[in-house]
Amino acid sequence: MAHNMTSVINDEIKSRNAEISSINKFIHANPELAYEEHKAHDAFVSALQSLGFEVTPHAFGLETAFSAEYGSGGRLVIYNAEYDALPGIGHACGHNLISSSSFAAFLGAVAALKASGQPGRVRLLGTPAEEGGGGKLKLIENGAFRDAAACLMVHPGPGHNLTAPIRGVAFVNMLANVKMRVHFTGRESHAAIAPWEGVNALDAVCLGYTAVSMLRQQIRPYERVHGVFRAAGNRANVTPADCTVEYYCRSATKRGADALWARVEKCFEGSAIATGCEMRVEPLNSYADVRPSRGLCEAYVEAMPAGTVSWNEPADILGGSTDMGDVCYQCPGFHGVFGIGTNEGESNHTKGFAAAAGTEEAYERALECGRGMAVVGWKVLSDDKFAERLRSEWETDMKDAAEGKTASA
Repeated sequence: MAHNMTSVINDEIKSRNAEISSINKFIHANPELAYEEHKAHDAFVSALQSLGFEVTPHAFGLETAFSAEYGSGGRLVIYNAEYDALPGIGHACGHNLISSSSFAAFLGAVAALKASGQPGRVRLLGTPAEEGGGGKLKLIENGAFRDAAACLMVHPGPGHNLTAPIRGVAFVNMLANVKMRVHFTGRESHAAIAPWEGVNALDAVCLGYTAVSMLRQQIRPYERVHGVFRAAGNRANVTPADCTVEYYCRSATKRGADALWARVEKCFEGSAIATGCEMRVEPLNSYADVRPSRGLCEAYVEAMPAGTVSWNEPADILGGSTDMGDVCYQCPGFHGVFGIGTNEGESNHTKGFAAAAGTEEAYERALECGRGMAVVGWKVLSDDKFAERLRSEWETDMKDAAEGKTASA
């Protein structure tokens, strides 16, 4: 039965190549920023409706989210389709390929479910604003992942970091990221006539920056702190009274990132006291660490062509953070990486990566991953023992996360 369903999945994805390829090319050619992905949203809704699916546009309270679902009863498997781009450099994170792979996986898993006649549900979820907008955080809040047995997606990465025949990595950890904006309020004065009357908010910013720079020596090797000045005064002869910085604190776990931010916050509290400024902290969209499901990763390696997917090497194939981490705290999650044809220096968030993401070779890699995810999704829907294992492992991992332990490969 498993072999037959693999054939059903492969045949369905092959037969729908025109629709999947059209979406891929359209999204890559029409990059849209977070929460502005109206063209991508409409293209997906139209394509899914033309294939006979019931689609909910503007789903779960987000204007550029959508949801398409097939089946009833049983377990629910969700595939995430990301499609937002980056300012100035388009799809330099390859979200067109993420959309394509999830679209393919959805169609394949639906075909298997139809052929089986079994209960179960498959959902393709359009998830806007991953690039800093925290779209999945809002989807979580509005119930998009409620009762999911598993949620899967893959992400493109720099292929030049992989050695053939390896084309992808299954178990991919990504850091938690606590994002904060710090506002300092002082008092304006004429910087030449009466500087003693001013309270300099820029001094508070600079003192805090220096303190954080010193703190970096005392943090763990995998932790990161980085920030920018958002507002630092307007004229040199006016003592700056309103200045703002934005800082990211990354660590291996959500708990660790929170603890790191607490140390960074003290740097800014000290600078506010030293300069006489008032200080206010504005929380931004913070992302949890990605905690991959071992069971889903193992099933994915098994479903992909033999010898093409590494378990977790290189471990740094995709750095940074993503709101998929928060989804991993809602249900068993999978966020594998596949390599595309990049050259040295063309990693994610570069123009070279954007160009590579638009190639036919990259699209074929995305389709291959979609087939693998469809097979894994079908296993979740049809194999009770496997689904029970996923849930049990996830519940144990959530206890580990609460204690600040990293997800172990």
